[in-house]
Amino acid sequence: MVVFPNAKINLGLRITSKRTDGYHNLDTLFYPIPLFDVLEVVQYPSQDIIFESSGKKIEGTIEQNLCAKAYHLLKNDFPQIPGIQVHLHKHIPMGAGMGGGSADGAFMIKLLNEKFKLGLDNEKMEAYALQLGSDCPIFIRNKPCYTTGRGEQMEDIALDLSAYYMLMVSPGIHVSTADAFKNVSPDASIQPCKDIIQEPIETWKDRLFNDFEKTVFQSYPVLNQIKDDLYAMGAVYASMTGSGSSFYGIFKSLPDGKPFAEKGYELNLIKPKS
Repeated sequence: MVVFPNAKINLGLRITSKRTDGYHNLDTLFYPIPLFDVLEVVQYPSQDIIFESSGKKIEGTIEQNLCAKAYHLLKNDFPQIPGIQVHLHKHIPMGAGMGGGSADGAFMIKLLNEKFKLGLDNEKMEAYALQLGSDCPIFIRNKPCYTTGRGEQMEDIALDLSAYYMLMVSPGIHVSTADAFKNVSPDASIQPCKDIIQEPIETWKDRLFNDFEKTVFQSYPVLNQIKDDLYAMGAVYASMTGSGSSFYGIFKSLPDGKPFAEKGYELNLIKPKS
């Protein structure tokens, strides 16, 4: 069985408070985008997972990979799940705030549920996904969602950006998520992102913010320049996505990414689906 885990962007990302469990409460809107990895699973005559990958190099051990964690998480409750052989072709930029690893883990849960007829509904799969990571449940639902809490409180949002183009710019700079959270100042008085995105997109620039940008820009001024360059190219809205170093610009017409390509940045031109 083959599935295609997709990336996401964040439309606004506010940190509203620090929780007693060590996590942070968020206010953000997740928007899935058609940029894909490829995940294949076949049954294998063993009692464990055999994992291999291609494409972009995946750091860490197999045990740290969210696909393997998803397999062991489900197998612990459903011991009838047999051994499997997994091939992951990695295309989504990693460590860039686009949710590629989280998508792989969530799609593994959905794939195992379907392939081995576990009978899990979306709510139960979202609960398993939350055990993998705060932004994993969104990929079970995989539609525009206003998200609060640590990522588990989701509200479907009617938002269609299919009339626009998105230019994703990934400079290959690794931003530590732990450091990003450590340096941000929570603010519970913000206007919810779900209210702002109901207004015309031309108004988002001065109202829809990613709280990580301020501190990340201090450490990596080149990232601030990427955002400025996207606006200079005609983006109606531009932002860093997640806590990583990837940026997106939303354009009314087809953008020319040549200036970024000349700097060696990875580019992906996205046409959002309706």
